[in-house]
This record gives sequence, structure tokens and C-alpha cells, in this order.
Amino acid sequence: MIKFDVLSIFPEMFSSPLNFSLLKKAQEKGLLNICLHDIRNWANDKHKMTDDAPYGGGCGMVMKVEPVEKALAAIRSPEDDSLVVLMTPQGETFNQKIAAQLAEKKQIIIICGRYEGVDERIREHLVDREISIGDYILTGGDLAALVLIDAVSRLIPDVLGNPESTLGESFSHNLLEYPQYTRPAEYKGWMVPDVLLSGNHAQIELWHRRESLKRTYQRRPDLLKKIKLSAEDKKNLEKIKLEDI
Repeated sequence: MIKFDVLSIFPEMFSSPLNFSLLKKAQEKGLLNICLHDIRNWANDKHKMTDDAPYGGGCGMVMKVEPVEKALAAIRSPEDDSLVVLMTPQGETFNQKIAAQLAEKKQIIIICGRYEGVDERIREHLVDREISIGDYILTGGDLAALVLIDAVSRLIPDVLGNPESTLGESFSHNLLEYPQYTRPAEYKGWMVPDVLLSGNHAQIELWHRRESLKRTYQRRPDLLKKIKLSAEDKKNLEKIKLEDI
């Protein structure tokens, strides 16, 4: 089981997404434990302030270090096997490889930033890893935290009904997934490729591989630099390149 502890000033944002579909089922089965914590509960003053004006001037407010440090001290696993993650646009870009690494952890504590960001001492002294879900700015780290939780959770054994479901997905092996079809075989003259109806599993596997290479080349050619291509892959890529001329 993996435990997610989420530190947010708006924990209510998580209630609905975490109570549907696979995430709900995984929690009911005891595969996931997701705990939401309001950072305000660790604020010192009577107004429960978690932010203040930045030293040196500037617009906006900055999240204070004290409430976050106290919250971490209260919820961190005593076995010292937890990982503290700060969701921030300045972090490393989240991908499937990182999701797989996080899925090996027992406790992930996620700090959701707000306003103009967090006091730098949070980064320097309290955080193990900083993660971004893309080169854009959100109103806070809460939505980004939900993305991380969803991506990591589906890699935990038994969360998905079929453990092989993740093996051929986009980014699992730095290739985009091949096209998928289902019934009917013909709709408005739009046909399913004959090979998928043939029952020839060897030919279907070859088609899957070629189409994954083709889609990756056309949409994310940068990913091809990260994988070791077989001689057959290289032949297929040369044919794909010629088709695009």
C-alpha cells in the first residue's frame, strides 16, 4: 500500500476527484491511503495565516515556512521512508519514468503551493523533490497534485484490473501507443484495419509496433532518441519517413 499525504490550504478541492472511478475503488480495497491536510491547522496566529508579504517587496503573497514545517513534522512517517514533493512550475517535468519511481515509495507527502510561491527555505530544507506537470502556471499546486496521484496510483499492483494494461501505453517504453479500435468494424465507411480483424496475432503485434513507431515519429520524434531500436524498427522507420515525404 502507498500513502499520499496532501498539504493544501484548499483540501476540499480533492474530495470529488478522489471519490470516483479507480481511485475510489483502490482506496476501498486498501491499496491506497490518501489523507488530506489543511495547512492552516498548523498556523500560529488566530487568523490561521499561511502566507505573508515577500521580503524585499513585490506583488502577491508567499507561503510561510512555519506551518509547512510543523505539518511535515506531524505527518511524516517515523520509519523515515517518506518522500516530500513540492508541486511547482520550477520543478522537473513529470513523466512516466518519475511516476514509476514514485510508485515504489511507501509515503509521498505532497505540498501544494499557492499565491506567488513558497518561502525558499521550504525548498532548501524541507523538500526532497520538486515536480512540475508542464510549462504553464496554475492557480495552485492542487490540480497538479491530483495529476501526480492519479498517474502514480495506476502503477500500483492491483489498482488496475489487468496488470498488463500499462505495458503498451504511451510513454511506458518511450513510444506513443498504437491506434485502438473497437466494434463496429465499419462505421460510415470508416474501416478498422484488416490486420486487426485477421486473428493473426503475430501480424497484429508487428502492426502494433510499426504504428507505435509511426505515431511517435510523427508526433514526438524526440522520444525515439531515448530507446534502443532493433534492426526491424530501423527498417520500419525508414519506410515511415519515406511515406511522409
